[in-house]
Amino acid sequence: MTVAAPRYDHRPDRASRRRTRHYAMTPPTFFTVEYAINPWMDPTTVVDTALALAQWETLRRTYTDLGHTVDVIDPVPGLPDMVYAANGGLIVGDTAVVARFAYPQRAAEAHAYAAWMTARGLRPVETRHVNEGQGDLLVVGATVLAGYGFRTDRRAHDEIAARLDCPIVSLELVDPRFYHLDTALAVLDDTTIAYYPPAFSDASRTTLSTLFPDAIEVASADAYVLGLNAVSDGYHVVLPAAATGFAEQLRAGGFRPVGVDLSELLKGGGSVKCCTLEVHP
Repeated sequence: MTVAAPRYDHRPDRASRRRTRHYAMTPPTFFTVEYAINPWMDPTTVVDTALALAQWETLRRTYTDLGHTVDVIDPVPGLPDMVYAANGGLIVGDTAVVARFAYPQRAAEAHAYAAWMTARGLRPVETRHVNEGQGDLLVVGATVLAGYGFRTDRRAHDEIAARLDCPIVSLELVDPRFYHLDTALAVLDDTTIAYYPPAFSDASRTTLSTLFPDAIEVASADAYVLGLNAVSDGYHVVLPAAATGFAEQLRAGGFRPVGVDLSELLKGGGSVKCCTLEVHP
């Protein structure tokens, strides 16, 4: 009788790589779509504020149920996009690089987030050139992946590298639907990313494939529901519930996807990551 050889699962033990995280979020108390500064926004859109708040609260509770800490930042009247807290800056250790927004409609958000950073004992620093925080600045291991092409000025990358004393990899975005890096790329753990290749220039795709040969490449159907606008603790990946194909890819890679419906906040061009500012240790 022939005995079949045992089958081994060679995927890494993702659960052991999970780290408790610290996030900051701003409730969408004043969320509306009053202007259009990205292709997702339509000022004629009717926003259900109660639904937006309920969906946001589900996301906040998802994080706390997973054991993470969430600071809640007070929203400011007249700043409807402040709910997209990730854009407020980049926090590493006690240094907080404050956003400098590309559009005047969001400029005052920088002051609100800088005040919160100061109040919690961080050291806010500014850049001369436009940077839109964790919308375009994603930490992977000891490196910052930095997007440019639509919002963040590439010249800000050098400023941020100097402020944080860390290497930065510049990545060019070429599709306006993916106007921030966090709409086209998700950091899954310290060595793993997922991304949508058509959102990047040829040179940047080459850079990503070289740095991350095991990256997950998502399909258009998932990218077009902002499926990559996700947040990972190294094992659990909180992502838009509509990105079902990406969720299956995550399961196949040993991650645990956690779907959340943020359809109301998608009307402003943001989803899970946009609503989540991570405080990196």
